[in-house]
Amino acid sequence: MGIPEERVDRLAALARDAVAEGHEDRAREYVRLARRIAERNRLTLPRSFRRFTCDACDTYLLPGRNARVRLQDGHVVVRCDCGETARYPYD
Repeated sequence: MGIPEERVDRLAALARDAVAEGHEDRAREYVRLARRIAERNRLTLPRSFRRFTCDACDTYLLPGRNARVRLQDGHVVVRCDCGETARYPYD
């Protein structure tokens, strides 16, 4: 694992902790920075990071706090407080 991957993982952990403490603006900056690092280094973001961040507002999603998670017709539906909806299939 190289330096960019380690940094993206660390920023994801920092974003998760910041949201849990109520610092959503700080978490949003961590998410933006992690995406920028991944883009510059041509990395694929980890699945857990992609699924728990909002593409529209860059918020780190914490189910029950700023995201609503529902199961519907073979999909997991995640809705952010900004109104953005993401659907992921499950088997």
